[in-house]
Amino acid sequence: MFLTKKHLSRRTALRGAGVALALPFMDAMVPAHTALAQTAAAPKIRAGFFYLPHGAIMHNTAHGPEWDNWTPKGAGENFELSTIMKSLEPHKRYVNSFGNLENAASVGSVHTINPATWLSGVRPDSEAAGASMSTTLDQVIAQHIGQETSLPSLEVAAETTVQVAACGGGSGGCYYSSTLSFRNPTSPLPMEFNPRKIFLQLFGEGDNAQEREAIIQQKASLLDLISDRTRALQKTLGASDKVILDSYLDTVREIERRVNMAASQDLSGFDIPEAPVGELDQFDKQVELLFDLLALAYQADLTRVVSYIMVSEGTNRTYNHIGVPDAFHPLSHHANDIERLKRLIKIQTWHMQEFSKFLTKMANTPDGENSLLENALFMYGSNMSNSDMHNNYPVPNILVGGAAGKMKLGGQHVDLPERTPIANLHLTVLDKLGIEVDSWANGTGIITEV
Repeated sequence: MFLTKKHLSRRTALRGAGVALALPFMDAMVPAHTALAQTAAAPKIRAGFFYLPHGAIMHNTAHGPEWDNWTPKGAGENFELSTIMKSLEPHKRYVNSFGNLENAASVGSVHTINPATWLSGVRPDSEAAGASMSTTLDQVIAQHIGQETSLPSLEVAAETTVQVAACGGGSGGCYYSSTLSFRNPTSPLPMEFNPRKIFLQLFGEGDNAQEREAIIQQKASLLDLISDRTRALQKTLGASDKVILDSYLDTVREIERRVNMAASQDLSGFDIPEAPVGELDQFDKQVELLFDLLALAYQADLTRVVSYIMVSEGTNRTYNHIGVPDAFHPLSHHANDIERLKRLIKIQTWHMQEFSKFLTKMANTPDGENSLLENALFMYGSNMSNSDMHNNYPVPNILVGGAAGKMKLGGQHVDLPERTPIANLHLTVLDKLGIEVDSWANGTGIITEV
């Protein structure tokens, strides 16, 4: 048997007259009789976690199931989205909703530890002098799928997450109310709310491509100089100093790795905007801009793991752009008042609409043989149930995406056994991403229906 098919290098460019034009991925770049999964076009799975505080209007207000505006019904062709989720209609085949989830780690905490325990399922040690909890789900995933990108993970928020109402006196609450992400049990990661700083994280310093290229080259040469000098110094040090220096060198190498990866990214095919000037005054535009930056980061494969607080725990943010002048946190104490409930539903619906716009961009962006949405798994939800009661059962959460063929598609709402640990949802995410763990918080197993 003869194989006559030739293949192009993935780095092939059209050259002439002193210019080079990079080519997009084409079938000709796949060697004959080579499975796509063995090539550079193999699906690179993305993960994302999108957090909304103050729960959702579900069946557990004083008005009962008739006022449940969160929970979908049915499955497959009979899958019917709720009022809050209606904007997900174009993507409902990718939507899995879950009933009866509980996060026991947050019980009785009001707002203080809701964000951090959403992705951990572990109650913080309130007696510790500093932060003390556990590594969160997003960071475990970043350790497995994020190391090939210049940013192993990206943590963002639509506004500052340091809210006085959520900090709690003397309990270390600010560690747990201001972030979703812990790199390890004692290392909370800040959520960046300034779009300019996020842009610079993604694309490097500088307002345009020319400035960024010059800065990257300058930094790379400085790192080389540091590496040369520290290696020379190492020969003159004693054993204990060598340990200190080795630790320092590890940090330098990691920075160098990320700088080199950033410098090698071919972004010529992406329409990268000018760097934003800073936080936007209009909240709706701020939320939308951050979603746009995240979509671009996924598309350019600058990061594969994202955590996004769409509005802060205990926020006094108003929503005049949708006709709700009330501050979100005070409004969340609805006292079962019908008009206040209606305004809360408008806020929760609007946030879902913004998430749906982001999903549409993911669905319309090719990624190998699939779309970014087909190759991603996103968790959207809250760590509170009825905001007027500050309770944590049942917590409203959904998974959206195909997980590179690992998720059952068609759309469904799964009524789980009562008080199923949210850790089971975490275990399910890890399983779909091919990450094995011995145990997770108080989890009892994966959710087999998805």
